[in-house]
Amino acid sequence: MKNKIKILLVDDHRLVQDGIASILEHVDGISICGKCSNGEEAIGLVQSLQPDVVLMDIVMKEMTGIEATRWIKEQNNKVKVILISTEVKKEFVSTGIKSGIDGYLPKDVSKEILLEAIQKVYAGERYFTEAITKLIFEDFYLAEKGEKKRERKINQDLTNRESEVLELVAQGIGNKDIGERLFISVKTVETHKMHILDKLGLKNTAELIKYAIKHNIISID
Repeated sequence: MKNKIKILLVDDHRLVQDGIASILEHVDGISICGKCSNGEEAIGLVQSLQPDVVLMDIVMKEMTGIEATRWIKEQNNKVKVILISTEVKKEFVSTGIKSGIDGYLPKDVSKEILLEAIQKVYAGERYFTEAITKLIFEDFYLAEKGEKKRERKINQDLTNRESEVLELVAQGIGNKDIGERLFISVKTVETHKMHILDKLGLKNTAELIKYAIKHNIISID
């Protein structure tokens, strides 16, 4: 017998959660293994339930779906994550891709598209609707290409997220604004800063800025 695709639903709106569940629960080959309403709970349930695909809302209290995706992917990259949002925003999609999402869907998609997305990401593909692809990917990949051309010497001990935080801190951006840009909590920003200072052997933000200028992470133009 063919294994069913195990789905974890993550949405802080019960009606949306129940609505998606009602669509999927009678579909052959799909099984809903769990539901929850926030990112932190989703991280724990992924560990205990071992779902194949997580259908994740983006804007939730405490922890966003994008931040939760990053944690989930770091723990088990085999778990597939599809972000589901009421609106399509470039920053949501680009940050989601950097976090490792496997798909992105607006909440008004048809049942057929939802099922197609689940099946394709389960098979190892990525899934984005045509509208999202046209709206976002050209700008996103151009930006990524430009970033790769820029010569920077960032300590190899830093994670990609720590490198992002380092650059923003060095630009004088505050913790709250950094959190909003990267879709992480202020507490998480502070934790990253502490790890950065420790890894680089720096004492404070002033030394961090000097480090960033010296290693061409930011310019003083």
